[in-house]
Amino acid sequence: MRAHTPIAAGWPIAAGLATLTLIAGCVAPPRAEPPPPPPPRVEAPAPAPRPAPLAADWRDWPYTPGSWTYRRDPRGSVASFGTQAALPALTLQCDTGTRQIHLSRTAAAATPMTIRTSSVTRPLSVQPGNTPGTVTATLPASDPLLEAMGFSRGRFVIDQQGQPALVIPSWAEIERVTEDCRG
Repeated sequence: MRAHTPIAAGWPIAAGLATLTLIAGCVAPPRAEPPPPPPPRVEAPAPAPRPAPLAADWRDWPYTPGSWTYRRDPRGSVASFGTQAALPALTLQCDTGTRQIHLSRTAAAATPMTIRTSSVTRPLSVQPGNTPGTVTATLPASDPLLEAMGFSRGRFVIDQQGQPALVIPSWAEIERVTEDCRG
């Protein structure tokens, strides 16, 4: 019988370890979890288009959206301009008892308004209107400003500090209310 040498004695252990190392190398590494999907891309809404700058000449400004309506009421007659019957942008109301016309517009504050027509530009004092969110200027039915509004070349403008300008078409309803009040 032969004696084992220390190298030969360690051979079966070394061979076993090498085999285990080879086998361990064949095992696939644990799978990594896939990264979570990126959060959905939320796009900010497109900014509202900026209104086109107004031309230097008010006669070239676009009209305020809406149309005129005319009706009779117990005190006289009413012409209203706007897109909603509930709160028009502008109202001319004749009071036949006093022969006055109340010109009302939507506004947050009772600051003076200026009427611009093709022949006249004039400031008017106002007071809070009977309807919340409106202001009113009162004119005698004989005031030439009313005719200037009715016969302005296509449009007239009502300017008031802190409010958008109203660019109103000069339609027959303005003159109907004026004539009703002059009686």
